[in-house]
Amino acid sequence: MHSTRLQVICDPEFSEILMAEIAEAGFDTFMETDDGFEGYVEGDAFDDDLLNQLKEKYKHVSPLQFSQTQISKQNWNEEWEKNVEPIIVDDRCLVRAAFHNIEKKYPYEIIITPKMSFGTGHHQTTHLMISRQMKMDHKNTRVMDAGCGTAILSIMASKLGAKEVEAFDIDEWSVTNGVENAENNSCSSIHIQLGAIEEVKLVGKFDIILANINKNILLAEMHHYASYLEKGGLLLLSGFYVQDIDDLKKEAAKYQLSEVAHDEREDWACLLLKS
Repeated sequence: MHSTRLQVICDPEFSEILMAEIAEAGFDTFMETDDGFEGYVEGDAFDDDLLNQLKEKYKHVSPLQFSQTQISKQNWNEEWEKNVEPIIVDDRCLVRAAFHNIEKKYPYEIIITPKMSFGTGHHQTTHLMISRQMKMDHKNTRVMDAGCGTAILSIMASKLGAKEVEAFDIDEWSVTNGVENAENNSCSSIHIQLGAIEEVKLVGKFDIILANINKNILLAEMHHYASYLEKGGLLLLSGFYVQDIDDLKKEAAKYQLSEVAHDEREDWACLLLKS
């Protein structure tokens, strides 16, 4: 099975918005480069028409160049290792690959090998989610991680004391990768399923629900999150821009979910809601 790599050359100021729009076309993993970024998707599961519309929409931007290539999945780690650097969130959490040798110790450490899964901590939304998670009480909680990708948020929840984490993703590769990452971090409380929220088996309610996906999916699935959330439970969302907060709050209000806090990082946002 191959993956498609989209290489985008652009001015750095356009990288974030282009990533978000290209994500809508189906690309689910991104990596910044010196002259732009690269997007990855399993097989050919992307909307080529939408991609062409984006090229037309941003044709005035200079420089701008798109190119596609097919790569085998086993090459993903090589590509990632060439560019990845460890990251530190709030000077409390180190996210690194197994091959990084970091002498300084942090309260929390997460080892992630992403392969073709989204979520290395490098994207602003993952950084925002981890930062906010460290401000939340996870002890003895049941946590849902919707669209878990690498399972980085599940691992953070487990390390923060969650007694049970139920994660799922629609991408089979993400499920395989998430299981590996959970094992590498000795997080036995994490269970990962394949499928969307309406397809997987979920029993009971959750104290905390995490969803770092994108605005459209979050809006479409808000009623599911509300139905699975314990009274007084917390719903932490990201994958959208600051200007999208009001739309998400409006949808959340339909299900008696109110804002507790929101955080911003380079135009991206995360939103904490309470039932």
